[in-house]
Formats: sequence, structure tokens, C-alpha cells
Amino acid sequence: MEFLRLYLDYIIFSILGFMGFIVIWFSIERFLFFKKIDLKAFKSLDSLEESLTKHMTAIYIIYSNAPYIGLLGTVGGIIVTFYGMSLGSDIDAKKIMADLSLALEATGAGLLVAIPALMLYNILLRKIDLIINKYKAMHHEN
Repeated sequence: MEFLRLYLDYIIFSILGFMGFIVIWFSIERFLFFKKIDLKAFKSLDSLEESLTKHMTAIYIIYSNAPYIGLLGTVGGIIVTFYGMSLGSDIDAKKIMADLSLALEATGAGLLVAIPALMLYNILLRKIDLIINKYKAMHHEN
């Protein structure tokens, strides 16, 4: 239990930080790819869709799971708080409230990763739809 008390926040915030970094990295990569894409280079719609949707699954997984990682940190923080209460003879309400509020920070951090990831995911999906429609229109004319 001592390990959790000492390292839980570092573990959870490190995971969420890494997830946020991956979302930013993949989003920038996708925007740059979309900006320089040459639709004439693709022989089929399937190959275009495969190229356009690269990394989208990772962004989806992160935005759907970041709140759960944050919640895991909150639950762990609450467990550590209650365990600490069970060991002490004097229960200080201020300390308990402070520990519980710190535990809730993990959920907030999970949402801070998930919400922008969801927004970026939907922006990228819309951009993919526009590029596919452009490709279809280009090949329909020929």
C-alpha cells in the first residue's frame, strides 16, 4: 500500500501525459499528411482510405480510455486514503478531504486528455470524409 501512496500519482499522470503526447503527435502527423496529399497517386479508394485513416485507431483508443485511466487513479487514491484512515487512531477531516481532492485530480487529468483527443479525432474524421469525397468526385468525372 505504501508503494501506491508514494507512486500512484506519478504513474497515472505519466500514462496520461504519454497518451496526450501520442494524440498530439499523431494529429500533427495527420494534418501534415492531409495538407500534402496527392490524390492522383492513389490507384484505388481502398488504398486512399487506408492511408488516410493511419493512426486514427490509436487516437480513438486514447480518447475512449483516458477517462478510465484517470478514474483508476482516483479509485487508487481513495483506496489509499481509506487505508490510511484505517491505520490512524485520530481521524483528521481536513487531511481526509485534502487526500480525496488530490485523488480526484486524476479523473480531471483523464478528461483533459480525452476531450481534446475526441475533438481532434472528429476533426480528422471530417477531413478524411472531405478528402474521400474529393477523390470520388475526381474519379467520377473521368
